[in-house]
Amino acid sequence: MAKVAFIGLGVMGYPMAGHLAKGGHQVTVYNRTAAKAEKWVGQFGGSHADTPAVAATGCDFVFSCVGNDADLREVTIGANGAFAAMRQGAVYIDNTTASADVARELAGVAADKGFAFLDAPVSGGQAGAENGVLTVMVGGDPQTFDRARPVIDCYARMVGLMGPAGSGQLTKMVNQICIGGLLQGLAEGIHFAQKAGLDVEKLIGVISKGAAGSWQMENRYKTMKEGEYNLGFAVDWMRKDLGICLQEANRNGASLPVTALVDQFYHDIQKMGGKRWDTSSLLARLNAAG
Repeated sequence: MAKVAFIGLGVMGYPMAGHLAKGGHQVTVYNRTAAKAEKWVGQFGGSHADTPAVAATGCDFVFSCVGNDADLREVTIGANGAFAAMRQGAVYIDNTTASADVARELAGVAADKGFAFLDAPVSGGQAGAENGVLTVMVGGDPQTFDRARPVIDCYARMVGLMGPAGSGQLTKMVNQICIGGLLQGLAEGIHFAQKAGLDVEKLIGVISKGAAGSWQMENRYKTMKEGEYNLGFAVDWMRKDLGICLQEANRNGASLPVTALVDQFYHDIQKMGGKRWDTSSLLARLNAAG
């Protein structure tokens, strides 16, 4: 079993770190709000540290799951960041959804310092994190991936090496592009069905078994038709992710007209007061329009 640090105990990081502890690893956690770290230790054991650097000291693997590029730089190369304390040959595994640029930047810094870096964003939401069945998309070199995979497996159902540094983040962008389009289609379908006087329960029972079926349909239609939007990934975070996608598309020349439109729809939801609603709240926008 490995000596592990986990930096960032949000709705995803808290249970992910817990699965590492349940897997028998010696885990030290860091969180900006110390009370959250203390609560985690009370639940899972291990220890907590006052800074990312202290958490990373002597560790074989250091994980992070924070908010965005700026947060990631702060906990890695900022004052008291983990990179200052990483030992030679260790592996830093970042589960944040961030830009491919910051992943490549940090991979270069890590290489210069004598340790390895994997960008490893995840999909599966809070439920996936709590149940240890996340999908993990990894960028990095194959040898580092092979070393890290048995540890990552503690919280994952699927782990895939997608290519060199940055490839995990690029894959997560594709994931978010697809989800945005699926949710808008599902929202429009339910909205249309309600306007047409169809029984949504019966409708989904039929079409979910055909070509229209999706995870989003199976897992979100009930709460959507009831107007409940307090499950999973928040609109604010989705807009952050779609912004990363659109920025990368501007760089690589990809055309993302639907993604750009859905991003604006989420902006409308934010103006409706739905910043913390989950991403299925695209239906609320349609219903508000009449």
